[in-house]
Amino acid sequence: MRFLETPPSHDLAYSDVFLVPGRSEVVSRLDVSIAPNDGTGASIPIVSSNMNSVTGSLMAATIARRGGLGVLPQDLPLQELDAAIRWIKEQPVDWHSPITLAAERPVRDALSRVPVAAGHGVVIVDAEGAFAGSIDASELAVAHPDARLGDLLCGAAHPSPGHPGIDADDVTDARTAFDLMVAADSEFVPVLRHGAVVGTLSRTSALRSTIYAPHVDGDRRLAVAAAVGINGDLEAKARALVAAGVDVLVLDTAHGHQERMIRAIDTVAKLGLGVPVVAGNVVTPEAVRDFADAGANIIKVGVGPGAMCTTRMMTAVGRPQFSAVLDTAAAAAEAGVAVWADGGVRYPRDVALALAAGAASVMVGSWFAGTVESPGDMVQDADGRLYKESWGMASTKAVRERFERLDPYELARRTLFAEGISSSKIYLDPLRPSVEDLLDMITSGLRSSLSYAGAHDLAEFAEKSVVGVQSAAGYEEGKALPVSW
Repeated sequence: MRFLETPPSHDLAYSDVFLVPGRSEVVSRLDVSIAPNDGTGASIPIVSSNMNSVTGSLMAATIARRGGLGVLPQDLPLQELDAAIRWIKEQPVDWHSPITLAAERPVRDALSRVPVAAGHGVVIVDAEGAFAGSIDASELAVAHPDARLGDLLCGAAHPSPGHPGIDADDVTDARTAFDLMVAADSEFVPVLRHGAVVGTLSRTSALRSTIYAPHVDGDRRLAVAAAVGINGDLEAKARALVAAGVDVLVLDTAHGHQERMIRAIDTVAKLGLGVPVVAGNVVTPEAVRDFADAGANIIKVGVGPGAMCTTRMMTAVGRPQFSAVLDTAAAAAEAGVAVWADGGVRYPRDVALALAAGAASVMVGSWFAGTVESPGDMVQDADGRLYKESWGMASTKAVRERFERLDPYELARRTLFAEGISSSKIYLDPLRPSVEDLLDMITSGLRSSLSYAGAHDLAEFAEKSVVGVQSAAGYEEGKALPVSW
């Protein structure tokens, strides 16, 4: 990457810069590769953050199905982490994980799990757990919230038990799956094998399977990462997570450039567990070199840019994210390691800029918190808008959850030093309620960025990108006008 003019002497955020188009031989944005070269095996450079309100089992499975990587948070007890990893490894690679509810449950329970949008729905099981039918989200939208789901399967408005499903063996390719749904006039269908539901499928997911390559392990199971703190019996926890099937270990603490972290990296690296070791967070080349020397394969970069983070306002500590990524990525390249840009992305342009600056992948936090796949049920406000709750990982809420086993006195002491926002409503975008919708938007924008730069892959993109510095007015000029203007 190079600057259009003389590099500025001050640090830059993503909104301070823009990409300049260059001469290009790229004919189509589908002709480029956006697979990161960080040793994880991912096929898209997107990692969902290890925030409690962002990445749970469903998020991690969905992200991996589309080629990225989800990082389960370190606040989960080891038994819960183990169960989550094993659940993800059991999920279908070629279909969606089914949202399954008992026939006795009310419609309102289904509406808290799936959005009223094309391609979504629920699978219904009877008292014995056998497949009873399926209900499309469009039917849930017009049903009474207190109605039994089982009644919808046999009511006048639904004379048959939903779509009977398609046999997994009949779906030989994406076109076949799409055509089967068109023939059945369905946007959402369960996929069955020997009468048991193994997943669900939509027309859009069939199309996505032709664009995304799933991120899988050597046994073709969905890949997943897990975060661990740097306190306690780190060696035992790392071994347990890898034994459960985790594919990437993330050592995480707010201030990464400290002696305890360097010792933790050295400890885990010497275990020889056969998985990439990620460590963070830092913002300086010196920290990158120290981490690389200790044995880290990937360094997580970002202090204070997150939407839920108040670190900079509380402590004055941090660094504008574009410059942090640019400087650390250069040091990482010299050391033979990779960088993940963690935080500060609010638009697809920010993802492209982080990768142009040399990041291998980009971590996304609050942006993904307001999706169907993030942890927790959807809640409807007084105006009928759906939202989920999000909170910072250093906030009072997160601190209380992390140290809930301490006695009340010690817990109260730790809470005194909490930072970050404890509760924020993240509204679902009605046009993009799923993380897959956001991935479509991010990756299509990124692919176009590569074509504008004349780059065929991310390494060439980082080499060829030309970046200019802009005023606040220049940034605002790039935004689309409201539709109502």
